[in-house]
Amino acid sequence: MQPAILAIDQGTTRTKAILFDVKARVLAEASSEIPLTYPRSGWVEQDPRDLLRSVVENARRVLSTEGVEVVAMGLANQGETVTMWRKDTGEPLYNAISWQDRRTDAFCDALSQSEGGKLITERTGLPIDPYFSATKLRWLLDNVPGAREMARRGEVLAGTTDSWLFWSLTGQHYTDETTASRTMLYNPGTRNWDEDVLALLEIPRSILPEIRLSCSSYGMVASEKFGTAVPITGALVDQQAALFGQVCYAPGDVKVTYGTGAFILMNTGTTFPTSRFGLVPTVAWSLDDKIEYALDGGIYVAGAAVQWLRDGLGIIQQAAETYELAMSVSDSGGVYFVPALAGLAAPYWDSYARGTIVGLTRGTTKAHIVRATLEGIAYRTRDVLEAMAQDTGKSISSIKVDGGASDNAFLMQALADISGVEVRVSATRETTALGVGFMAGLGAGLWQDQAELASLWSESARYMPHDSDKIDAQYQQWLRAVERAKAWATPTQE
Repeated sequence: MQPAILAIDQGTTRTKAILFDVKARVLAEASSEIPLTYPRSGWVEQDPRDLLRSVVENARRVLSTEGVEVVAMGLANQGETVTMWRKDTGEPLYNAISWQDRRTDAFCDALSQSEGGKLITERTGLPIDPYFSATKLRWLLDNVPGAREMARRGEVLAGTTDSWLFWSLTGQHYTDETTASRTMLYNPGTRNWDEDVLALLEIPRSILPEIRLSCSSYGMVASEKFGTAVPITGALVDQQAALFGQVCYAPGDVKVTYGTGAFILMNTGTTFPTSRFGLVPTVAWSLDDKIEYALDGGIYVAGAAVQWLRDGLGIIQQAAETYELAMSVSDSGGVYFVPALAGLAAPYWDSYARGTIVGLTRGTTKAHIVRATLEGIAYRTRDVLEAMAQDTGKSISSIKVDGGASDNAFLMQALADISGVEVRVSATRETTALGVGFMAGLGAGLWQDQAELASLWSESARYMPHDSDKIDAQYQQWLRAVERAKAWATPTQE
């Protein structure tokens, strides 16, 4: 029997279960899609039972692999998505509210103008934004019938989706430090929930999970859940898992993950960072009482822009067509697409920005729009990389890339050209699963240290930037397009 790690990547639209061996090779994998619902404009929800069901079903599929002894499991979660459930039965009180959800825009606007908002940012290091978990938790308490009274009586629990899954699988109410740092409730100075912030937002401490190291014991999955008992020894929020899986272990290392959105993280070492240029300081991981930090620049829409070309405009039938269409024209014909379909995150933080296409002429074709869409993803990535360089004073010369869009050679070359950096594509596409698998493997003793993990990483492709005197001028045009996208929607009181 060969030892293996079970890695669960419970993402926004898909849950994946992967078995990795000691050489970080995939032994078995299974996945399934997770539905999203949109009950009102700007609202995005999921049924928490769908999340749990997908984890159990996919884990059972890979655990049926013969000749394998699973020594531990790691769980990566989708981050700022929150849910609330009954303590006695585990029954959800309401749907999980997605990280993409904007229902608390107006509340965040008011909060950001108050002294309380300043306190929250000072204590947590995060900007006031509906993206983070705190105001969604407040909404649940205020709007789900009976929720606040049940919380007062100690009858409900709440947290991010990892907490819900841990409770459902092991009966333990835990979260890891990286996920806690995404809530707008975690104080990096105390490494715990901030009591003053909780009081300000009227969120009872009693409903929240215990915060644990990323490499820690999270309990045992009962055999009736997976068909065999499995200890959970690692947990990370998805993007930090990808950073760990990309072996970005030195300060200044940068990774980009392209999925529904795009998420750029830079390892900043053992000192909690600050940002003057719109980035989010966050915990990268914690193990053996050593904690490392990162700067995070999130882009709400990346792969989702390509999905919109397919499902919204109908100008492509599948994502793979974008490569040929983009290559069929020599440039975008002066067209710029700002993919602010859900507002703009880092470094702009404008909830009211909206997707904008500028530069259209009678000669514009769908190929120009497709090319401008891919270039828009690259331009948004450069926005964040520029902010990282300004915040840290470090020039970024190389980045590691993963996620579905890393298969698109046009986008990868455009990213190298537009950003002026070397782009290295991971040979392992599922770096989120690999990263949390690495963390769980350290916890189980399958691997000894990060140096051993780094030796297992390899690349599948490398793209070098082409010198062009047009790039900077085109980037300035891009920034003009961004200005037109900003503050387009009118704030409304929910």
